[in-house]
Amino acid sequence: MDNTKTRSLRNIEEKMKGMDEGSLRFHILESAKNFKTSWVELGRSLYSVWRDKLYKEWGFNNFDTYVSREIGIRKQTAMKLLRSYSFLEREEPGYLKENLAESADVASLPGYESIDVLRLAKNKKALSDGDYVHLKKEIFEKGKDAREVKRDLTALMRQREELDPEEAREKRKLSTVKRFLSALKSLKNEIESSKLLPAPLIREVQNLISKLEAEVL
Repeated sequence: MDNTKTRSLRNIEEKMKGMDEGSLRFHILESAKNFKTSWVELGRSLYSVWRDKLYKEWGFNNFDTYVSREIGIRKQTAMKLLRSYSFLEREEPGYLKENLAESADVASLPGYESIDVLRLAKNKKALSDGDYVHLKKEIFEKGKDAREVKRDLTALMRQREELDPEEAREKRKLSTVKRFLSALKSLKNEIESSKLLPAPLIREVQNLISKLEAEVL
């Protein structure tokens, strides 16, 4: 463990001194010490803190400040932890119940980043239920890490695009039109506020924007 991590752990242990050992706040700090191997427990606790805004009771204005100052992790990491736990609770409750008992070997659990990739895969409309089951097995049974799962997910997405090139073409078209529309709106606002073009031309630009918006609805 490097010096930064050691200092971070010391800071957490200092905060734990004098706290009620039965409190949620103490429990979260305890989980944070070992979140590399017990991320699920930390994710569960952070989800409660984020959902119920419990950090305000502890003197923090927002969740970002709480996780940064009290636990010593970035908001991005904290959000991945709680999203990954929330995903398991919602989509894979059986796995939580069967595999995450107190007696389970937490060191053998999938990493939170791998679960986050699985969460993203679940929302990919191009993927079939069979694709999702395949990725889930790669994570839960074979223990693939996030990098490997991302490669698998990318390969599956490419395969689906090759199977339906027309749909892939339509997606690219929609994406391009949306980017153009966004840029056009921004330029129109700048031109209008600076009065760089006469009002009739600005109205024509607005008409074009309206037509493009109708295309992407």
